[in-house]
Amino acid sequence: MISTQGLSKRFGYRWVLKDVDLDAQAGEIVALLGPNGAGKSTLLRILATLSKPTLGECQIAGFSLPQQAAAARARIGFLAHQPLLYEDLSAEQNLAFYARLYRIKRPAARVTELLRLFDLHLRRQEPVRIFSRGMQQRLALARVLLHNPRVLLLDEPHSGLDRAALDVLDSLLRKLAKKGTTILFATHDLHRAQSLARKVYVLAEGRLVAPSDGRRRIPGSFSGVYSRALRAAQKGA
Repeated sequence: MISTQGLSKRFGYRWVLKDVDLDAQAGEIVALLGPNGAGKSTLLRILATLSKPTLGECQIAGFSLPQQAAAARARIGFLAHQPLLYEDLSAEQNLAFYARLYRIKRPAARVTELLRLFDLHLRRQEPVRIFSRGMQQRLALARVLLHNPRVLLLDEPHSGLDRAALDVLDSLLRKLAKKGTTILFATHDLHRAQSLARKVYVLAEGRLVAPSDGRRRIPGSFSGVYSRALRAAQKGA
């Protein structure tokens, strides 16, 4: 469902991604670890069809990027750092707007379902501008899931969530994976990556280092592997 070969991205004279080979199959949860500035968000934006690679090949949901970006976009749910919500609209109005864009059948029922799932139903008529950071994150996640995408690209999806919302999100991601959804999420949280994902890629200085093979649970010793890989990448930069 997601595959890149030699994917590279340059801004001016600086390479922010270099020779990235990544693979995620249908029903897999894959974690992307790395420090700030490693290139995680840039990689996700390329996969979400919002940026074009400088070099390399990329396929997502059976479509080649950037040539078939329009077709791929309908199969992708992308959560960025910004929630992409209209602050003067209510939670319900935001989801209804995006439901129309996606031409969702029975949009009112779908909007209500997601508002209840993320515990926002009682606040559904309030403007988003008065929502806390965690509430906006929950609403952004609901927006991403509206059209039942085959591929989820999530940039720090757990950011700002309280314990109850974290548990809801983790449970939901596992359920979606069992139904065949491919999930790639960027995180700084090694523990959450170990808990959710069967495959982990570490991105440092624009390069992938120390990927797991995906055939077994990530071992407890991965923390040491992760730290050593980051140090080695930083020394070689």
